[in-house]
Amino acid sequence: MTILLAGCGDLGTEAGLRFAAAGHRVVGWRRSPEKLPAEIEGVAADLRGSDLPVIPADTTAVVVAVAADSPTETAYRATYVDGLAQVLDALERDRVTPRRMVFVSSTAVYGDAAGGWVDESTTAAAGGFSGRVLREAEELLLSRLRGTGSEAVVLRLGGIYGPGRTRLIDQVRSGAAVIPDEPRFTNRIHRDDAAAAIVHLASMAAGPAPVYVGVDNDPAELGDVLRFLAAEMGYPEPPIGPAGEARGGNKRCSNVLLRASGLELAYPTFREGYRAVLAGTGVRHP
Repeated sequence: MTILLAGCGDLGTEAGLRFAAAGHRVVGWRRSPEKLPAEIEGVAADLRGSDLPVIPADTTAVVVAVAADSPTETAYRATYVDGLAQVLDALERDRVTPRRMVFVSSTAVYGDAAGGWVDESTTAAAGGFSGRVLREAEELLLSRLRGTGSEAVVLRLGGIYGPGRTRLIDQVRSGAAVIPDEPRFTNRIHRDDAAAAIVHLASMAAGPAPVYVGVDNDPAELGDVLRFLAAEMGYPEPPIGPAGEARGGNKRCSNVLLRASGLELAYPTFREGYRAVLAGTGVRHP
């Protein structure tokens, strides 16, 4: 049985290593396949092109985990909507019907909820182009696979942090961090837990729900996260003040459905996750 990773960056590679460890053949499509580890069969592919490689006939699951090259609507549409359409077209071209297809989306589809809770039943109402384009891609997946025999699963991830993803740590260390003067909830998931969620949803025996929210157990206020990081690294507490527009909106995302499906998080809150990151990077006060 073969797992196809259509888009194999940092997150896709971590998921691919986990699929391989579970005994699957893993094929990774990437523009620079030579960067992939030996456990993943790298194939040169650009999802924005029209001539994608042949899909292995025994492909049982396809994971689309891509990232736009730039924060523009044009780049988002080319990557998420057009790229996904190309993968779906390639499946039809090669007459391959995987058991399941997972599309990695974002909690940006919800926009702002004024600090309220959101989950899979919440109507998506994105405030910016990123969430609107991702929502369009989600609908494309669900509509194109309807009635084909392939199960469509959308995984809406919160902000990913982990190895190489140290934005908040860097802000605290550089003195650029600012605690918002008004409470602002943020939602995140460690890279390893995000990869574990992909593998879990792609391979779980029971039929999955069409949409899952992928975040940790603690939608924490940004100020609490920044204070924690400063204390862990031995830096002064960041100042309180205007912190600009919230990148992900002010909302609390629930992961109840994902955990109920059987996934156990290695890093249930930002505390465990960031401690692991700090231990790995050696970031501490001079």
